[in-house]
Amino acid sequence: MFALLWLIPALPLAGFIMLALGGRRLSRPAIAAVGVGSVSLAAAIAVLITVTFIIAPPPGHAVTQTLWSWIVVSDFTPKIAFYLDALSLVMVIVVTVVGALIHLYSSEFMIKEEGYSRFFAYMNLFVASMLTLVLADNLVLLYLGWEGVGLCSYLLIGFWYANPANGQAAQKAFIVTRIGDTAMAIGLFLLFSRLGTLDIQALMSRAMTEWPVGSGVAVAAAALLLGGAVGKSAQLPLQTWLPDAMAGPTPVSALIHAATMVTAGVYLIARTHVLFTLAPVVQLAVAAIGAVTLLLAGCSALVQRDIKRVLAYSTISQIGYMFLALGVGAWSAAIFHFVTHACFKALLFLAAGSVILSLHHEHDIFRMGGLRRQMPVTFWTFLIGGASLAGAPLVTAGFYSKDWILWEAWSAPVGGSWFGWAGLIGALLTALYIFRVIFQVFFGEAATQGGGEGGRAIRIPLVVLAALSVVAGFLELPRTLGHVTLFSGFLETAMPAVGAHGDLGEELMVQGLAIAVSLIGIALAALLFWWGQRLVEGVTRSAIGAGMHRLWFTGWGFDWLYDHLVVRPFLWLARINKDDVIDTIYTGTAGLSGLSHRLLSRTQSGQLRRYAAMIAAGSVVILALALLS
Repeated sequence: MFALLWLIPALPLAGFIMLALGGRRLSRPAIAAVGVGSVSLAAAIAVLITVTFIIAPPPGHAVTQTLWSWIVVSDFTPKIAFYLDALSLVMVIVVTVVGALIHLYSSEFMIKEEGYSRFFAYMNLFVASMLTLVLADNLVLLYLGWEGVGLCSYLLIGFWYANPANGQAAQKAFIVTRIGDTAMAIGLFLLFSRLGTLDIQALMSRAMTEWPVGSGVAVAAAALLLGGAVGKSAQLPLQTWLPDAMAGPTPVSALIHAATMVTAGVYLIARTHVLFTLAPVVQLAVAAIGAVTLLLAGCSALVQRDIKRVLAYSTISQIGYMFLALGVGAWSAAIFHFVTHACFKALLFLAAGSVILSLHHEHDIFRMGGLRRQMPVTFWTFLIGGASLAGAPLVTAGFYSKDWILWEAWSAPVGGSWFGWAGLIGALLTALYIFRVIFQVFFGEAATQGGGEGGRAIRIPLVVLAALSVVAGFLELPRTLGHVTLFSGFLETAMPAVGAHGDLGEELMVQGLAIAVSLIGIALAALLFWWGQRLVEGVTRSAIGAGMHRLWFTGWGFDWLYDHLVVRPFLWLARINKDDVIDTIYTGTAGLSGLSHRLLSRTQSGQLRRYAAMIAAGSVVILALALLS
């Protein structure tokens, strides 16, 4: 079964090639069959490989499949090779299964759009790139997938390119993430120059052997990789591209936020965790970035009006939780939250898309309302996804993954309890902003008449993801609730395990606080919706309240800051430097070429006698030179 591993990225890639070359000649059902079928087949193979991996683990709990040598230059010989262990297998399952559900949803959601084949071609390439990234045996191949998801994000965010705003959002995503990509590329050069390889397993082994903890080169390498992770996963200070990425179609938002691009940075840190343990100061920075990001993004999500932008800031915040877990060494907890987040965030985006489609592409939550009776499937599935995001206790997957992170952050030897308190405040904000959306969209009186729910291709993914948003959490239960360790036990073969630590009573206290903040956030959202509207309006009308609202609404002013500190000065320098020395060289070359043309053109007089005379003179000169030599 492991011999079929190469088909997992190859099938979506084949779908992309078929649609890119022949999509215009295919009917829409045929396009959907290729686009959805290729990813679904990859998901089926991934499930079969997972079952085989669990029942009959390979030697060393890892499989390496080498297809061919990619580059052979002296000692630099990266290969097209895939490495499958517990970590990459978890990533593959999430990418393929959630990706297949999003593709199925897209087959109906995008049916009336122009560029139907182009859309599925981009989506297939997106999935193929992400699968290449997570299965790569070496950092060069990983970087190929890394750049592939960046390219596809540009193409998909700007899918409706006729609108200039969409093109600008796509460019912003591409340019901002390019900052992190550049840092990562420099990191790869540094790693190869010092350790002589970019094969991930050999690289980690050599780093552990040759570099002492806290060495300067280890810190530099980890910091550069962190730069790449921050860009792709939209963490401070490179988070500004993600809210604007909502310009793309809703299925694109679901794929970017749930299963692919924004989780690439989390995977990179988890895969290269050895480098970060050798650089404790960088690992602490990972936790600090995650803690600050989850709080700032949570505040911004509280004041958004666009339903997709609320979910966008929510994604930034939840990735912050994953960074927090990685920073305190809770590797398995971070990946577990990645799994549950993929389920409930994909569900929330797709349910939001169902609402948007029903309301004729209305995005403003204050122009919605009363949709729970008109759209019962969408309502109940959105409620389950929102409850899981809010960490509703005991019955949702989000509760168990977030509780695990909160406990690890609270009891970690670094940061004291500060990281734990940051996580708890973030949990309160999360419950408050997502139930603000739920009450505003599905309760009260209808502000816009809806057109009903979509067909089976839209409803089936919602129901499946809703079920996963509940049952996935029971793969890992805390000591206070049964101590089930199926997920962490599975990942132990790929990443260091964090055993039971800390006082059981203290863990129960943190768990109680997590439950309390979740319920308080839900209750506050209900109170503000039914009885506190005037209070909210009064606060936002005050000078301080209006200023705070504007600051949060604009994402804490990072766009304004970057515009004034980076963009405008760069454009000013470009204007005053448009005729620099380098341009003079090229201008002079062009002028010399023009002068030569004018001189030589005078020799073309059209008079045959002159041509014959010149030929004769030239012949005499050549003969004379031959005789003299």
